[in-house]
Amino acid sequence: MEYRKFDNVIVARIDKDEEISEQLRVIAIKENIKLASVQALGAINDFTVGVYKTDEKKYYSNSFQGYYEITSLTGTINTMDGEYYAHLHMSAGNQKGEVFGGHLNRAIVSATCELVITVIDGRVDRVHDEETGLNIFKFN
Repeated sequence: MEYRKFDNVIVARIDKDEEISEQLRVIAIKENIKLASVQALGAINDFTVGVYKTDEKKYYSNSFQGYYEITSLTGTINTMDGEYYAHLHMSAGNQKGEVFGGHLNRAIVSATCELVITVIDGRVDRVHDEETGLNIFKFN
């Protein structure tokens, strides 16, 4: 992975065999990012995404292996209890044009991933919400 910072924007290249969420975490901690928006595209060959069932308050994950192009990866970086927290969603398409997606658990790069982080001057923490079972934005 390699990246450059331009004012409040960080542009990164995540390389073959690297996991996207792990590399995002490395950048965010190194750059002390407390609030940002994230977007990416690229090629992956092994990923897990999930869907949250609100009535059960539980995530169900699906894993995929093969040739996939990220059609969309979007999310946020912020904090929970003052520590790094990322919330990412991804969709990826196969050679037939079938697209699968959901809450991103992990994604291994097969060729390259182009990641753009827009740092926001501010801070938004998260708090666990008992009603939904999710960690939601907490505005101070």
